[in-house]
Amino acid sequence: MDTIGQLQRQLFSIDGKGYNAYKSIRGTYIAGNFSLYIDYVQGDPFVSPSRIRVRVDQDVALLPLRAFKSKISKVALEDYLNRQVANAVSKYTSRNRGTGKSGLFFVDKPGQQVLERTAVVATDKYLEARISLGLPAKGRKVLGKQASVMFTEELPLIVNNSLLYTELNHEELWAHVFSVENQDFLREQLKSNKLVAFIANDAILPRESGVSDQPLTLNKAVPFKSPRNKEVTFTLPNGLQITGMGIPAGVTLVVGGGYHGKSTLLEAIKMGIYNHIPGDGRELVVSDPTATKIRAEDGRRVEKVDISPFITNLPQKQDTSRFSSDDASGSTSQAANIMEALEIGSSLLLLDEDTSATNFMIRDVRMQRLVAKEKEPITPFIDKVRPLINKLNVSTIMVIGGNGDYFDVADNIFMLEDYKIRDVTKEAKEIAKELETKRTREGTTYFGSIPLRVPNPNSLNAQKGRKNKIAAKGKSLLQFGLQSIDLSQAEQIVDQSQTQAIGDIIQYTSQHYFNGRPLRQALLLTYKDIDREGLEIISPFYGQHPGDYALPRIYEVAAAINHMRTLIIQ
Repeated sequence: MDTIGQLQRQLFSIDGKGYNAYKSIRGTYIAGNFSLYIDYVQGDPFVSPSRIRVRVDQDVALLPLRAFKSKISKVALEDYLNRQVANAVSKYTSRNRGTGKSGLFFVDKPGQQVLERTAVVATDKYLEARISLGLPAKGRKVLGKQASVMFTEELPLIVNNSLLYTELNHEELWAHVFSVENQDFLREQLKSNKLVAFIANDAILPRESGVSDQPLTLNKAVPFKSPRNKEVTFTLPNGLQITGMGIPAGVTLVVGGGYHGKSTLLEAIKMGIYNHIPGDGRELVVSDPTATKIRAEDGRRVEKVDISPFITNLPQKQDTSRFSSDDASGSTSQAANIMEALEIGSSLLLLDEDTSATNFMIRDVRMQRLVAKEKEPITPFIDKVRPLINKLNVSTIMVIGGNGDYFDVADNIFMLEDYKIRDVTKEAKEIAKELETKRTREGTTYFGSIPLRVPNPNSLNAQKGRKNKIAAKGKSLLQFGLQSIDLSQAEQIVDQSQTQAIGDIIQYTSQHYFNGRPLRQALLLTYKDIDREGLEIISPFYGQHPGDYALPRIYEVAAAINHMRTLIIQ
């Protein structure tokens, strides 16, 4: 193993040479209190940056073993360290040292959510940070002396200020870990308490703006306060008691006037599948980890989905038990989205009237009188939401602004007024009794089965030219081979690194498990591999530098597959 001094001499010797001379520095180096692994060296200053790893042994890092007592505490620790590395990169490195991406350090930087990532890995033996950097050049000539500054001056500053326990803010670190552990504990308590969501009193739900996930400042936000009759209290592992609103399993409506906070509450519940950093405002807002946001998607492709619980008797006798369309309507796309979510295992559906197809949600009594049921192929959601909970144990939370017919089928109804919530179930039920809609129930109390579809692995082809091409273009667009997969409607993806992982999970599963197995079964096998070996198992750079992944849920991976225009279901 070479020393960092030898690396410096090599960089000086290639100064001014052609850019390919950088290939000579690939290898492993001892650099004081850490080891440096140069895994990949870029061939051009304009292409993807080089990849390095820095590893600090635990007898140097000195992290307490308490940090490794559970998987969730380890994830929280790695997230905290990841943020320290990103801060150190911003603080201690220079910018703009040449052509293209020359002289820039890159590290996967987390947002408000605490996700399992591959940017920093902590074990009881070592800490490792995965960093990318642009090796500096002038045109296509090596700037070896500037590269030496990056490796011998800036990199040690990053390591010493982010990966050594003695240099970290201990109080802040443990507050971060304990907060994440508490959130995970709360989420685990939901099912045994017959709840699907919990919102702590004094939570700050509104965000700074439509393009920012930062919390609205305290002097502008109204802290959440549960209705007294819906308050529940949990005792956290550290003995602290936390009180807030529990949303029971069943059918829940969130009603109220426009701009009073209905969608803000649903948004917080939607993001309650994730743990959040301290100070986010939603760090004690948790929901069923299978919760899936459902919406209409005009124009999406649907491949052999059984939408017959909602839609039957289409013109030209089209089979809705294996329904396909290259340009689905609002109602058929929403039906497909629900059935796909149920197929992959969701037990909580989240809907907003504003993003739903009106004819999918309701047929009122007047329309029933004008258009006979035998002429209407759609059984509206209002007539299937009870069978979902009664037969399949699938709950629903809906934001409803203009359709009081849903009062008849709801278990709990909450109203938001001036961002304050109250339980209006009794009042709404009395109104429903007084003003009967007299609409006729459509469909039966039986929901139907959930078929398990089997993908053809040949239809999940990432090849572009002679190589596989999988690349996230932001969090909402995934290039997969020759196609671009639009994930803008998969609202619970929060990070581009999740999108990148989705692409490589699809590829990994296609190579290993899509061989006659149903979609959910094959993906679960991949997730078992991830749980056993780590998220980096899906990387084409496995064993070297898979530093740009954040773990997505199985539901978003399935959504990406279902949105592929090449998908063939056998």
